[in-house]
Amino acid sequence: MSISTPRQTSGTASNTTTAVTATQSQRLVAAVSAMFLGAFLVYFAGFSHIDAVHNAAHDTRHSSAFPCH
Repeated sequence: MSISTPRQTSGTASNTTTAVTATQSQRLVAAVSAMFLGAFLVYFAGFSHIDAVHNAAHDTRHSSAFPCH
């Protein structure tokens, strides 16, 4: 993903502010998306009825010293 820097031809900083706001909103969308994806994966693995998925997540939590029960 490339970020383009707007050119200032009129001498105002409004173009730069718009570019920074767009970048911050993109970061916010990415952070919220990652948070939802992570929560989905944790809860999917934690409540999965597939024993292989649940046991893999359980062993991973124990290996990273995360208390799970």
